[in-house]
Amino acid sequence: MPARLLAVGLTVCAALTLMPETAAATPSYGVQARTIAQRTVGDVEYVLREITIAPGGSTGWHYHDGRLYAVVRAGTLTRTLADCTTTMVHPRGDVIVEPSGPDHVHIGRNLGTTPVVLEVLYVNPVGRPLAQDVPNPGCGFQ
Repeated sequence: MPARLLAVGLTVCAALTLMPETAAATPSYGVQARTIAQRTVGDVEYVLREITIAPGGSTGWHYHDGRLYAVVRAGTLTRTLADCTTTMVHPRGDVIVEPSGPDHVHIGRNLGTTPVVLEVLYVNPVGRPLAQDVPNPGCGFQ
């Protein structure tokens, strides 16, 4: 089902232009993002981005106001939740679904030696940022 939703979102966004920019979550480092497509339908904004995380890079601790769907196109992404112990490792080809809200704080890190490349579809309330930065919840890493 998540792959089908990602495909629908990609179809919704397919006809739009490219806009380079840096990723928003801080304190992030080694992260670059470019918006591939963006479309608003009613009170929902669909944003398709390609995100690249350099080796040793991190998204910083954050959560999303909307739901996020991603596909790992290259590398291996390591995500850790705010409890500091729940860690998911996502190799190339994995589909990731991140729920919305401040009770879903997490960090994405590239612990490997090659860049992580993600295709990410944000299904977001209009006018809300794609990520809300939060302080480290007390984990021994950033």
